[in-house]
Amino acid sequence: MSTISPDMVRQVIQDVVQEVVAKAQSAHDGASDGVFADMDSAIAAADKAWRQYMECSMADRARFIQAIRDVASLDENVRYMAELTVEETGMGRVDDKILKNKAAALQTPGIEDLPTEAWSGDDGLTTLELSPFGVIGAITPTTNPTETVINNVIGMLAAGNSVVFSPHPRATKVTHWLIRKINAALTVAGAPANLVVTVEKPSIDNTNAMMAHPRVRMLVATGGPGIVKAVLSSGKKGIGAGAGNPPAVVDQTADIVRAARDIVNGACFDNNLPCTAEKEVLAVECVVDLLKFEMLKNGAYELKDPAKIAQLAEMVSKDGHAVTKWVGKDASVLAEAVGVEVPKGTRLLIAEVPFDHAFVQTELMMPILGIVRVKDVDTAIDLAVEAEHGNRHTAIMHSADVNALTKMAKRIQTTIFVKNGPSYAGIGLGGEGYTTFTIAGPTGEGLTSARCYARRRRCALVGGMNVR
Repeated sequence: MSTISPDMVRQVIQDVVQEVVAKAQSAHDGASDGVFADMDSAIAAADKAWRQYMECSMADRARFIQAIRDVASLDENVRYMAELTVEETGMGRVDDKILKNKAAALQTPGIEDLPTEAWSGDDGLTTLELSPFGVIGAITPTTNPTETVINNVIGMLAAGNSVVFSPHPRATKVTHWLIRKINAALTVAGAPANLVVTVEKPSIDNTNAMMAHPRVRMLVATGGPGIVKAVLSSGKKGIGAGAGNPPAVVDQTADIVRAARDIVNGACFDNNLPCTAEKEVLAVECVVDLLKFEMLKNGAYELKDPAKIAQLAEMVSKDGHAVTKWVGKDASVLAEAVGVEVPKGTRLLIAEVPFDHAFVQTELMMPILGIVRVKDVDTAIDLAVEAEHGNRHTAIMHSADVNALTKMAKRIQTTIFVKNGPSYAGIGLGGEGYTTFTIAGPTGEGLTSARCYARRRRCALVGGMNVR
């Protein structure tokens, strides 16, 4: 009797899945993979889709969201996305992108994030519920392309919307792959066709067309200050997730061993691409030497030669901005470019620099961390507020002094404030709470979720339904 090998079983399963997808696609008139030749066609399809979506139940929505979670968290898909993103964009680390994609798929809130409020009394019953905007236009970055798409799709569809993506051109291939996967999963789950769409050739012109289109009722931008400003100037409801320059403060009461480990882990995570990652350190002078010593144990390498520090700063920053060529590169690549050989396993370059240095003032999004020596914690907090540049994004503090932690939290007013942990704890990776990759400091929504993509609607029934 012949035996059935694991490869034969996998092949049979793959054939069955492909057959189911093909049948489901043929049953959906107008269904597509979600990638359209032009923006007008994409928006028209998304507009039709969300109107059909309104006829679906909340149970349907939950099923569709689960289908997205399943396809986006499948191990082989998560690894493929991570590898393709690093290959296409030339930025970041595969293992860290795997963690980010998994978190986006499994920890982004769904329909459970849409509470109903109600009031009842002698005059009847009034409810306040969260309803969709319709078609949302979403602009996604090259730094976190797949994580942002997954996160946005789950939140926006949970709220009852359809979404048109305008991805960064340097992340086109991986974004198209992901959107096609999501659409295939939605088709099998029985969702209306084209709830998630994009264009074949992302461009500034296509983005402008999307922002100006009358059928796009809401705009969400995850990116730099330029695109956020454009969205907020569009005349439409806009959510802007802009730049950050997160400072990490370390005072004399901190657990220095833990602080050093957490700062290195946070600053080198995905080669410092997340806008939440530590971008500079302000430490009281009595702990700086020990802090650096402990950081070296955790994969940091200290640059001490002033000439090399200056050479690196000139290479990676220009006119107050990061040089794109070096964004998200490995620490070893950056060091080699200025003629410095670092030990194998080096994850982060550190350098003690003055406060006005580029390593402090510029959001580099590279595994380079400037360390500033200050006289006391009050000075550290003052300088941290200044270095954050009013972005209201993220800040970190390592301290056992509750009063100092409270003072910094009140002074800096960031959307995320992490106490005694790595920066990524603030987005649900090793910290409590849900995950998001659209952090809307400029427009005040904060860590976005499904409720941010919905309108508040009141429905009043007069003279009835009060049963008390």
